[in-house]
Amino acid sequence: MSKKTYYYRSESDDLVTAAQQDFRLPDGYQVFRKGAGWKVWNFLVRTLALAFAWPYSRLFLLVKVRGKEKLRPFRKRGCFVYGNHTQMLGDPFDPMTIVNPYRYYALAAQANWGIPFLGKYVIPVAGLPVGQDLKQSISLLKDVKYAYEQKQATIVIYPEAHLWPYYTKIRPFPATSLNFPVSLKAPCFAMTTTYQRCRWRRRPKITIYVDGPFYPDQTLGKKAAQEKLHAELYQCMTERAKLSDYEFCSYVKISSKN
Repeated sequence: MSKKTYYYRSESDDLVTAAQQDFRLPDGYQVFRKGAGWKVWNFLVRTLALAFAWPYSRLFLLVKVRGKEKLRPFRKRGCFVYGNHTQMLGDPFDPMTIVNPYRYYALAAQANWGIPFLGKYVIPVAGLPVGQDLKQSISLLKDVKYAYEQKQATIVIYPEAHLWPYYTKIRPFPATSLNFPVSLKAPCFAMTTTYQRCRWRRRPKITIYVDGPFYPDQTLGKKAAQEKLHAELYQCMTERAKLSDYEFCSYVKISSKN
């Protein structure tokens, strides 16, 4: 069976789109809500999601995690985790088996809130919507700060932004994606997904490597600190990505003139 081939012009291309790709949340959307009913719903959804995440991750995707113990001291203190974006369901659910699932949030594109059922009932529990304008971006900054400082949460970020299924390299991502740990003086980790050949099926098995913690250099200005932290994370993830030994999908770059 031949590999699925994706054609791209730039490593920032959006190759997988949703039916509600242009979905937009209203200004003033509340991530953190009050009331006993919301707390019960939050706990219930996270528990059910965790019950799905473990068998899906370990039995279907065949995920093994290396370095998970590095996150244990931060389960009730909060941190940021940066990963490469290569799994449609694995990326939101795998972290639930690695970090504290009841103190877990993830940055996500607003298109995810447009997914039937999941976007209305599940994603709002742990999703932090990426802003589409300045006002929404300011709201995101406030929400991330609240999640880290008040919830002592682990916040997962996929800085490559766009999903490239089973891609085995690390795509460039901006140093500004490290704004959150630099501004909050917070520890961060690399969570690199790699792919290995499986002897009994065509779909590869997965090894996720957790590395860190990495801390922002507080002797530098904000921009310089972001750039230094970015370089450390990117180098770490790039080295880990070399441990992939199997390509389930192929990626072909085409000329922008085509």
